[in-house]
Amino acid sequence: MLSKCTKKRAVVGMSGGVDSAVAAYLLKIAGYEVIGVTLRTWTGDDGKESRCCEITDARMIADTLDIPYYVLNCQDQFRQFVTEPFIHSYLSGKTPNPCILCNRYIKWENLLDAADRFGAEYVSTGHYAGVIKLSNGRYTLQQAKHIPKDQTYMLYRLTQEQLKRTLMPLKNLTKAEVRRIAEAAGIPVADKKDSQEICFVTDGTHADFINNHITCDPPQTGSFADESGNIIGRHSGIHHYTVGQRKGLGLSLGYPAYIRQIDAINNRIIIGDEQSLYSDTVIISDLAFMGIPEIRTDEPILGKAKIRYHHAMQAAEAEFLTGNKLALHFHQPVRAAAPGQSAVLYDDNGCILCGGIIENSFERRQHSRD
Repeated sequence: MLSKCTKKRAVVGMSGGVDSAVAAYLLKIAGYEVIGVTLRTWTGDDGKESRCCEITDARMIADTLDIPYYVLNCQDQFRQFVTEPFIHSYLSGKTPNPCILCNRYIKWENLLDAADRFGAEYVSTGHYAGVIKLSNGRYTLQQAKHIPKDQTYMLYRLTQEQLKRTLMPLKNLTKAEVRRIAEAAGIPVADKKDSQEICFVTDGTHADFINNHITCDPPQTGSFADESGNIIGRHSGIHHYTVGQRKGLGLSLGYPAYIRQIDAINNRIIIGDEQSLYSDTVIISDLAFMGIPEIRTDEPILGKAKIRYHHAMQAAEAEFLTGNKLALHFHQPVRAAAPGQSAVLYDDNGCILCGGIIENSFERRQHSRD
């Protein structure tokens, strides 16, 4: 039987790190009844937990904060929505971002389900971002005050219903401030290092993970070719590579060589110089709308866009296309727009308008690059 919902109760997703710990602490001192939940998403063959669900640390934090704590098993869902698409994407010559799918289909879905069971109105996480409601009635995410830690890009696929019930206490804090709060509150992970790797790749590389978990024949070796089609070497399987990569190619061409394109159908990787990586138009599909409600074909939208998590936003004009696609025309060329990654469009206030998956990119105009 569900307990009566109260607006002062919040379920906090706790990873075992300092950010989610401080989010829970700040909500508690603000008067919320906080319930800690860790989602068990992945356990490797060696027994190691995903870096996003370090249960021992999360339980210790909950004990320190004196809040109820639960662990929910989401491993089947995680495999369906995250690791299997991750493998398929690399085998298709694309570069996925599994965190984006995890946030949308695993974290928020399960945290909100837990909130409903616990009679809580809100869910919360330790992400650096802010939820706001625009004048058009839409909920969106606004960039964090501390831009180097901003995580809105990773959250652009959240739905209106998910955003409406989300609290984000870290929007106006820097990482240093979060650590100081944790230390002052006696939270035991105040100095814990951030995880920089894919959470479920606990050993080796992403290619090692694919080789160990693929259910079909592993990718075969193939050819490196230049942009004229000349064969210039052999690659070890397309899942080892991404657009823009320079290191680890094993090529000696007399000039710096970069991956320009991955042709999965022909098992061929196209090599070019650095200039060949630049494009001023990026086509995205599988669109997700946040600050705007739907596709508009009548007029372009001016804003700023980023084509990967660590990409500094650049001025762009968004042109909606048929087939639920969008063309981002950048004012200045962008480097190495990798198919499979996401491109996200923001307004001038750092609020997400929409985003989607990169299909391809090209250069419409000639640019001088001094």
